[in-house]
Amino acid sequence: MQFVSKKTPAFASVDFYSKALKIAVPVMAQLLIQNLVSLIDNFMVSGLGDVKMSGVNITGQIIFLFMVFSNTICMAGGIFMTQYSGAKDENGMKQTFCFKLWASVFVLALYSLSCFCFPRFVLSFMVKGNSQADLILDEGVKYMRIMGFMGLPWLVSTMISSSLREIGEVRVPLVISVIATLINTLFNWLLIYGSLGFPRLEVRGAAIATVIARVVEMLVFVFYMIRKRPPFVIKFVDLFRVNLGLFREIFRKARMIMTSEMVWAIAETITTALYNKRGGADVVSGMSSSFAIANLFFVAFSGICTATGVIIGKDLGSGELEKAREEKVWLLNGAIIFGFFFTLVGLACTLLVPIVFSKLSASSQTICARMVLVMAIYMPLWVYINGQFSVSRAGGDTMMGMLVDGIGNIFIVVPGIFFMANYTSIGPVMMYAIIKSVEIPKIAIAHFWLKKEKWLVNLAEKKV
Repeated sequence: MQFVSKKTPAFASVDFYSKALKIAVPVMAQLLIQNLVSLIDNFMVSGLGDVKMSGVNITGQIIFLFMVFSNTICMAGGIFMTQYSGAKDENGMKQTFCFKLWASVFVLALYSLSCFCFPRFVLSFMVKGNSQADLILDEGVKYMRIMGFMGLPWLVSTMISSSLREIGEVRVPLVISVIATLINTLFNWLLIYGSLGFPRLEVRGAAIATVIARVVEMLVFVFYMIRKRPPFVIKFVDLFRVNLGLFREIFRKARMIMTSEMVWAIAETITTALYNKRGGADVVSGMSSSFAIANLFFVAFSGICTATGVIIGKDLGSGELEKAREEKVWLLNGAIIFGFFFTLVGLACTLLVPIVFSKLSASSQTICARMVLVMAIYMPLWVYINGQFSVSRAGGDTMMGMLVDGIGNIFIVVPGIFFMANYTSIGPVMMYAIIKSVEIPKIAIAHFWLKKEKWLVNLAEKKV
């Protein structure tokens, strides 16, 4: 809970929170639809058994790293995109979009190498010590080679959709996401099991369906850009008219965010790999399927991050620093209530386990249900700390995230999980529950850092 002065009430009016929800809800709805389709994917693949599902899910963990990488680039650019939007500086918005595009080329190169050239080597890190590693890897390689074709359309869609949200246009990405997810669901049904005379391709079918959906999504986004021409839209020649000073400034912020996010993502990947050592395919499929369900209530994170970033960022970009200071308090205190609401949603989601994953083994279902319960309990802490990060980044203070995640993950999470994996017989769910208590000191560090108000900066008026 934030400590506030007597002049600033702890909570805002209903109108303020309604404004925040108008930004957050479409973003959450977009992700909810995507995650529902992902859950349907998992449901369909789970019918193929623990091993095949495990192969798909370890690939998903590797792809997750690249998604974090690309989202980090968009997040760093988004700090400037939102403030330039508040200042109504179209040239600044275009330059920011160019930065996202050029930086994404590097991500695409790494992603393509991993998927097409070294898939088995990359995936092997996720199942070291697993009793069914070879079988799982065989399925994972099939899936990953096809998912390599998703790289370009996924990056283009991410750049455009994030930019639209950062200028406050949150409904268009929602509509386009609905189109793409319906296509994904249709082709999953046709290709995984061979419905309506289509070939039965199993895990390959799931990958092909995702690639088709991503290509359609990209084409619709590009068509929208050409037709509606949002203020950040660029011409081909603009790619070579870059403001190097601005690029350096964005990259400086990106470097901090990237360090923070990648430390977190790598820590998550390491912990997942260590959980996977606690058994066979039942552990891999049980743990990963729990995240497929948890993603239904994890949409809260994007909601609070987007609403906070847009509201605070536009205040800062238009020079209303005192207003931003007040709204920071209201948003963070509102995040606590928001988090408890999603705890209830998470608890309700545990009821989905025996329905969605009925074809998995009993052991997998038990692990899945217990993990969903643990994650639901942690929601208030997670929503709150995401709000703290969003406030900090809205004003360009990216050091806080690097400090908090660096201390938490490098000095607590990774050593802690290695200790439990090597010197205890604790099961994977309890390991997860214990190690996630790191959020409490992280929130404390972030609280005291925010009080320094290094985030209270108008980046749009700075000369770079």
